[in-house]
Amino acid sequence: MTATANETTLNARVDVRFSPTGRPLAVRHDGRLWVVTEEPVHWFERDAWWERRQTAPVGVGNIVDIEFWRVQVKLSSNSALRTFLLRRVPAATWWTLESIT
Repeated sequence: MTATANETTLNARVDVRFSPTGRPLAVRHDGRLWVVTEEPVHWFERDAWWERRQTAPVGVGNIVDIEFWRVQVKLSSNSALRTFLLRRVPAATWWTLESIT
């Protein structure tokens, strides 16, 4: 993805709150809670594991699918709508805020 004039690239670690069905509800970033207001977009991309030359222990599970969510969030009903791109790399237990638009 190429950054645009309206996009800030961060790669910051964030906490994501999910519904019981796995849909993101809110993102805690920089000490503030951003509420998801629109239907999020979810997809997976393949990691180029062969370029990193790393191996995984047997039984670790899926190590090639990078999970993404694009969510539209607000701090309050009066604040501006922002778009967060969230990423979770294989075998990670945390989410990264890749960019804000």
